Amino acid sequence: MKMCRVVGNVVATEKHPVYQGQKLMIVQPLDQHGNDSGTSFLAVDTVQAGPGDRVIVMSEGNGVRQILDMDVQLPIRSLIVGIVDQVDCPAEV
Repeated sequence: MKMCRVVGNVVATEKHPVYQGQKLMIVQPLDQHGNDSGTSFLAVDTVQAGPGDRVIVMSEGNGVRQILDMDVQLPIRSLIVGIVDQVDCPAEV
């Protein structure tokens, strides 16, 4: 799982049938200090996140299938599974 920030959403008129009714978001991975880290990517939103929200993203095929309750191979790699309210980290040593 990765902590990311939602950057925006994606709208498509033509898409794979499994994306029907799904909200597709652009997310930016964050490092331990909350700074951008790496390249942004797409994730299906299951928690009603919006731009600017910090979220937890699962990027594992089997876990995604279990959460979406589907037994078939899905063309979905990443899934937003939680919105982060607060992060508490001990002071660095």
